[in-house]
Amino acid sequence: MAKSVRIEKINAEVQKALSHILQQDVHDERVSEHFGSITLVDVTRDLKYAKIMISVYGPEEEQKEFMQGLESAKGFIRSELGRRVRLRAIPELQFKLDNSLAEGTRILSLLNDMKAKGDF
Repeated sequence: MAKSVRIEKINAEVQKALSHILQQDVHDERVSEHFGSITLVDVTRDLKYAKIMISVYGPEEEQKEFMQGLESAKGFIRSELGRRVRLRAIPELQFKLDNSLAEGTRILSLLNDMKAKGDF
């Protein structure tokens, strides 16, 4: 089922606000010392939940630390989101690690290796 224009606008607004909050307002060292990027926000139609996909650059241990910092700061992030985005309900935030960039890089490397060996 296609998403409504309204939900798409809410997703974009929430993503913009969350990006600013993570960059400027979260002071947890696990978050502020690492570089993470929001790749997708998917708010449910009833506005109860928002799945936020985060791509974190660095080794797996730093990614885990970043995600732990987000979970720790989730209440603060949600309250800040409520101040910045006008919605009848502020969704419960569900942070998920997005490994698609790393996986894409790995596949590209494998393809390049195969091409260099003449297997492709």
